[in-house]
Amino acid sequence: MIVNPGTEPRQRASIHTHGCRLNQAESLVLSERLVEAGYTVVPWGAPADLGILNTCTVTREAEAKCRQSLRAFIRRNPHAFTAVIGCYSQTGAREIAEIPGVDLIVGNQDKMSVLDFAREGKNPRPVILRERIDREDFSIQFAGETVYNKRANLKVQDGCDFMCSFCIIPFARGRARAREWRNLMAEARSLVERGVRELVLTGVNIGTFDHGGRDVTALVDALDAIPGLKRIRVSSIEPTTVPVALLDRMADPAHKLMPYLHLPLQSGCDRILQAMRRRYTVAEYAAFIAEAEQRVPGLCLGTDILVGFPGEREPDFEKTCRFFLEQPFAYAHVFSYSERQGTRAARHDDQVPVPERNRRSAHLRRLSATKRYDFYEAWRGREVEVLFEDPADGHWPGLTANYIRVRASHPENLANRRAIVRLERVTADFMEGTVLRPVDSPGAA
Repeated sequence: MIVNPGTEPRQRASIHTHGCRLNQAESLVLSERLVEAGYTVVPWGAPADLGILNTCTVTREAEAKCRQSLRAFIRRNPHAFTAVIGCYSQTGAREIAEIPGVDLIVGNQDKMSVLDFAREGKNPRPVILRERIDREDFSIQFAGETVYNKRANLKVQDGCDFMCSFCIIPFARGRARAREWRNLMAEARSLVERGVRELVLTGVNIGTFDHGGRDVTALVDALDAIPGLKRIRVSSIEPTTVPVALLDRMADPAHKLMPYLHLPLQSGCDRILQAMRRRYTVAEYAAFIAEAEQRVPGLCLGTDILVGFPGEREPDFEKTCRFFLEQPFAYAHVFSYSERQGTRAARHDDQVPVPERNRRSAHLRRLSATKRYDFYEAWRGREVEVLFEDPADGHWPGLTANYIRVRASHPENLANRRAIVRLERVTADFMEGTVLRPVDSPGAA
């Protein structure tokens, strides 16, 4: 039974996140609320009185990892109140309920109120709260007390209306809706006041953001005006939703929007794109990224590729590989197709065998590693600005404006500071560099 967290001893709570940046942004707010409510937040593997698992349902593998994390927490904490929230809770509540020790399952509509439901204590059988998801614009109650640094995800939008034939997310997250403008800007300012120097805009379909006639370009312009904020980065965004004005902001050295685009491709074959119900052809996608590369100097371009979609033949896959190699991509996130009950693609009778999906995924991941190395190598010898994070393994890790991961040694404290770095050597998934001079003084806003 969970006692009032305001009494002694302080209750320990743990929150663990699977999936996308949007989940991470929501978990960050929930973690703040736990602290505000009087809990001591501990790592997921530590003893705890309350456990909250924020889940993902994008693939069967993602769901399996969620169940594995859930069972591990319950084994270590059999007397804890265990709550499961998020996308998998929305689509697979009955499956989760079969796991002994689960007390509460909350879908996406009410996930941010999980603490209110958890106060009732353990349950003899799981309570399932899975309401229909509203279509109204929304706001988020954030605590505004935890001190941060470096980068933070900022949720600006939720849901999607595109209904790609393979995607379960519109069923898990609902239809597209924007975050209330004043609420969004208030959290952005609060994060910056607490030390955040880079905001990463997150959502399901960010490019469709529209609140009171303000689109994503108006949003980045408003964020650009926040004193103390150094960088703005847009996470994954659909290629058909990127305004040209957004590219102009990336190209403007006086604007805080970083030269980085992650544009899901999914397939380099028009026949497969049509079956996926994507909203572009291969030629249209290629024309847009050519324009983006021409407009934005130093642009880092990443993508998502889905392999093994029903009906994808070997020649179709080879088209995807060729397109990926020929275009100016720096990397790809590669996913094997996974049947999602309720989606149009799951009803196809020409499913690709799982071993073949895995083979194709492995091949594309190798190509991606090569492309990333080549992208990094092209920047060797250049002097760039890096925003550094907390030290790791005796070095300072950080990111360039165009998303190159950097590691450097320096005697000064570089945490949450920018510095000019000469990039010198590609090593594994990062570049080693030499710090030439810090841009920010210690503790600078």
